Amino acid sequence: MMKLSEELKKRGLLHNHTPNIEKALDEEKPTFYIGADPTADSLHLGNLLGYITARRLVDAGLKAILIVGGGTARIGDPKPDAERTLLEEEVLEKNTKAITKQVKKLLDSPDVSVVNNYEWLASFKLIEFLRDIGKNFTVNNLIKKDAIAERLKSDIGLSYTEFAYPLLQATDFLELYKRYNCKMQIGGSDQWGNIVAGIDLIRKKEGAEAHAFTFPLLVDKASNKKFGKSEGNAIWLDENKTSVYSFYQFLLNSSDEMVEELLFKLTLLPIEQIKEVIAKWQKEPHKRLAQKTLAFEVTKYVHGESKAQAAQTVSEILFGSTDTLNDLDKQSKQMLLQEAPSFSVVELPDEFTDALVYIKLASSKREAKEFIQNGAIKVWGQKVDFDFDLKNAEFKNGLLLVKRGKKNLVVLYK
Repeated sequence: MMKLSEELKKRGLLHNHTPNIEKALDEEKPTFYIGADPTADSLHLGNLLGYITARRLVDAGLKAILIVGGGTARIGDPKPDAERTLLEEEVLEKNTKAITKQVKKLLDSPDVSVVNNYEWLASFKLIEFLRDIGKNFTVNNLIKKDAIAERLKSDIGLSYTEFAYPLLQATDFLELYKRYNCKMQIGGSDQWGNIVAGIDLIRKKEGAEAHAFTFPLLVDKASNKKFGKSEGNAIWLDENKTSVYSFYQFLLNSSDEMVEELLFKLTLLPIEQIKEVIAKWQKEPHKRLAQKTLAFEVTKYVHGESKAQAAQTVSEILFGSTDTLNDLDKQSKQMLLQEAPSFSVVELPDEFTDALVYIKLASSKREAKEFIQNGAIKVWGQKVDFDFDLKNAEFKNGLLLVKRGKKNLVVLYK
């Protein structure tokens, strides 16, 4: 059986790390933590990398603590290019509840605890904090941290509020060490400076050794932008913000340059199985087996198997892989009507050409006639003539598919 450290390396998930991380992961198996600040009411696909990495560690026998940063979110991790907007208290409370619910779902295990760092950060008094925590940090080291260094070079400057953020994250690690014997932190590569601050604080205050590793952030190779809300390209894990179908489609449309990396990092499929999928995909790339596998597996992990199956079925219908609707379950039918242009058949004009204009498969009666004459209009994959009666056509599962060419499709329902 492959060691955990070896698997993480093969998946490209070990970036910066403390010495002897292999021994810690494979033999010591310490309790570890990962955190997210509730700066929004949902996690996004970029966040998912951390939680699915945490899931791998839990499956390997480690215990996890998930921090929802209700305290640190009130300050904000310094961004390299802008000051964070401080959120109102009621917004933070709402976001904290939503994120807590999400992380519990993502790591549904008795070996996982979820805590809110506001519990201890809110109890500190200023003088106490400066004496007990601040005394252990030098300004010289803090200004070397990437985000802080970038901001100090800019015209924006850096408020003391954000400058103090590494101290708060370090305090989290120290507090978890004392409360739960938590000896390891994991996070994205942009968090390495903050993580090291916690390791140093535990060493100075407790005389103990702590461990950590970071994983590379997911970066779109085409745009060179990371997957995240600050980049304006967030794919949310909350289906009310990004529908299950849109989530599935985003992954299905992964580029050939990205899909292999995403299969290794964002799915729980065994490495050997991923290699088999990639080998088949490389022989027949037009069948997009790698993208289909990625979309299904990640959607299943986030939203459940039945919704992943529904998204897969609807995608096959909308993109012409199948016209089969007889066995369409209620969930898939609802998703199809939500995602595809759809019209009630009772609304349609009686004349076929008028109906095509009404459902927007033609811009005029003249164009509708041309499409029919050229065989571009098909119902259930069959060409139809001018006398076709949509209202009395064969509906399957209460639905009728009308297509113009390969990409233009409308669903009619009774």
